[in-house]
Amino acid sequence: MSMLFVGGKKISRVATVAGVLSELDDETSNSVTSDAPSSVSQDRMIIVGNQLPLRAHRSSDGSGEWCFSWDEDSLLLQLKDGLGEDVEVLYVGCLREQIDPSEQDDVAQTLLETFKCVPAFIPPELFSKFYHGFCKQQLWPLFHYMLPLSPDLGGRFDRSLWQAYVSVNKIFADKRFNRVKLGFFLHSPFPSSEIYRTLPVRDELLRALLNSDLIGFHTFDYARHFLSCCSRMLGLAYQSKRGYIGLEYYGRTVSIKILPVGIHMGQLRSVLNLPETDSRVAELRDQFRGQTVLLGVDDMDIFKGISLKLLAMEQLLTQHPDKRGKVVLVQIANPARGRGKDVQEVQSETHATVRRINETFGRPGYHPVVLIDTPLQFYERIAYYVTAECCLVTAVRDGMNLIPYEYIICRQGNEKLDETLGLNPSTPKKSMLVVSEFIGCSPSLSGAIRVNPWNIDAVAEAMESALIVPEPEKQMRHEKHYRYVSTHDVAYWAHSFLQDLERACRDHVRRRCWGIGFGLGFRVIALDPNFRKLSVEHIVSAYKRTKNRAILLDCDGTMMLQSSISTIPKYRGYRDLE
Repeated sequence: MSMLFVGGKKISRVATVAGVLSELDDETSNSVTSDAPSSVSQDRMIIVGNQLPLRAHRSSDGSGEWCFSWDEDSLLLQLKDGLGEDVEVLYVGCLREQIDPSEQDDVAQTLLETFKCVPAFIPPELFSKFYHGFCKQQLWPLFHYMLPLSPDLGGRFDRSLWQAYVSVNKIFADKRFNRVKLGFFLHSPFPSSEIYRTLPVRDELLRALLNSDLIGFHTFDYARHFLSCCSRMLGLAYQSKRGYIGLEYYGRTVSIKILPVGIHMGQLRSVLNLPETDSRVAELRDQFRGQTVLLGVDDMDIFKGISLKLLAMEQLLTQHPDKRGKVVLVQIANPARGRGKDVQEVQSETHATVRRINETFGRPGYHPVVLIDTPLQFYERIAYYVTAECCLVTAVRDGMNLIPYEYIICRQGNEKLDETLGLNPSTPKKSMLVVSEFIGCSPSLSGAIRVNPWNIDAVAEAMESALIVPEPEKQMRHEKHYRYVSTHDVAYWAHSFLQDLERACRDHVRRRCWGIGFGLGFRVIALDPNFRKLSVEHIVSAYKRTKNRAILLDCDGTMMLQSSISTIPKYRGYRDLE
């Protein structure tokens, strides 16, 4: 997942439907350069994501009209807490539901007026090629270090899918105002240059990203890999000044931001206070009475390492017979976001492994592994967090993964849950984490037990260690994590990112910005305020008036191809100019 932040006093145009643009400001928006004055007094922030933070359903009153509501789980909506109250926020993205073309104009008008949302309506076939094709079968595996060495390992590059990806991005944005403050945040890993360089469109993606003023990553490693790619493939050098990292690109400084995203504290606490959460916690307390619950919450995809976690549980029960009947692994498997053969294989392997473990170590009234692969209400997942003594995340690669953060906040609980669980409210809370060293949140959780998920023995040992850690140490680790997670929430992340975006763009007023090129060759060039574009009429007039003329022609890349072996121009009619 990636996200665009577009900030500033004035934005020229926003796409409503494919091929249709609505003017949001006055006629000066058509200026080619960045000198047009602003006529809007209120700050406007345009947040662009793949999906709008909305839920949609048909009306049940028989009218068949579309009904919309906010999706409280959407990061796009949650990050608004980090913006000032005087900031007007506009969202641009797709809807999960397909809207008939005959209804699109009405829906677009309703969403803009009611929710300040601008839908990008993508034809179903084009969206399938864009999202399930290029994004999920080519970009997603590659960014998670899976090379398409065979047709079964990720998708081989398909030019038609890439063209669909470009087409959808064109629908999302038509950039015509070059002084806009543009930030981009990548919510996935960025692979090492040795992996990324295998992508046939590697240069196009890098150059497109470099049109941003600020590019954000969850970890230093992701940023370092991006900078390495820019250096090796585009010949760009970066520098660090006063703690900030920047790339010089066509007269502009593209800043790099490193900050992991956080969770929405208000949403979690409100769900913790629900009576249905308390009731479900009471049910789980009775269900697992006398047993220690280990918890895994993962999407059912190949990168989440569910099978590795199950193998480690099997190893734990094999090596420690005393844990049988006393330790339970609850694995919540959320539906996969992608499609394909790899998802089916993960599902088959997961079910087979769970069946084998339960047949080997189970007995009446005891199932070592409880697999939940049906959709859960959010409060139900929260109840499992509250009940679990330890949370396990064994993903082999994940951009961030906020499951440990949610678990920590839920283990802090509240007075009502303490009463349900029979806990003394004055006793410090406790929690334990076993996390993969290959996930983005790992560096920020210094009290977690870090593991290499591929090492089954090491994961099993970590699980056993988490069970025997002394109570005071569990409390100390929990307090350390809770202090960090509660202060570095999604509002803090959004506010910090936008502060850096303002800093990165503070020289805009002292620069003249020009948009040059077409399509993927488009780039924003920043020049000194005194720079003036040469007038063809002026050149012709001066040429005719003078008698002595010197014409200077560049060779490489102008008269000769840069890839040419010969360095001597051989065009017909060429002669030395004296």
